[in-house]
Amino acid sequence: MIPKSGNRFSDKIMRNQTKTIMSMLTFTRRIAAAGLLACAASQPLLAETLAERVAPCLTCHGEKGQSETPEIPSLGGQPAPYLLIQLYLFREKQRVVEIMNDMTKSFTDDDLRNFSDFIAKLPPPPPLVDTPDAARMQNGRALIGQHRCNSCHNLDLTGRENISRIADQREDYLVKTLREYKSNTRHGYDGVMAEALTPITDAQIVDLAYYIARFR
Repeated sequence: MIPKSGNRFSDKIMRNQTKTIMSMLTFTRRIAAAGLLACAASQPLLAETLAERVAPCLTCHGEKGQSETPEIPSLGGQPAPYLLIQLYLFREKQRVVEIMNDMTKSFTDDDLRNFSDFIAKLPPPPPLVDTPDAARMQNGRALIGQHRCNSCHNLDLTGRENISRIADQREDYLVKTLREYKSNTRHGYDGVMAEALTPITDAQIVDLAYYIARFR
């Protein structure tokens, strides 16, 4: 039974109940607001998964391990130790490529390991689908054996440990990189590539890249 408003005692009880209810509602609203703020604040951290951090890299290097960007290498199938060393060189600016130096400048050692392990699991790129020139393929195959490229990069050119996979790499990237090694504008962590390319002509570099990009 609702008390009449004329009863002072009942009115006092009603006022006290109303105050209590309002206080509880205010407290509840504050808790809810705090929860929403905490949730919002945590969103960037929750979104910062490894896959999402790697995504910008794959914009250039290819989501499925195969680059579709001129002179940008495919990374699928690369050995994790090789990727780790390259990321370290970029971070330390011992290998200078501005966009890569900028991307890796804040990487921790754990970041370097996690990124290299993640990228190494991407599928390797397939060979180019075209009708290759038989003479150029034969010339490239002979150069591989003559200059012992398959001694370090493996017989199937898939690389190992700190040595890169070169099989089915982008042809334009291979030409660019081999020229840089030969001119010593790209410094490896040892002098093997510069030494190996010393006797190789530019025309032979072009044939090597042609063959490697179509390797089966």
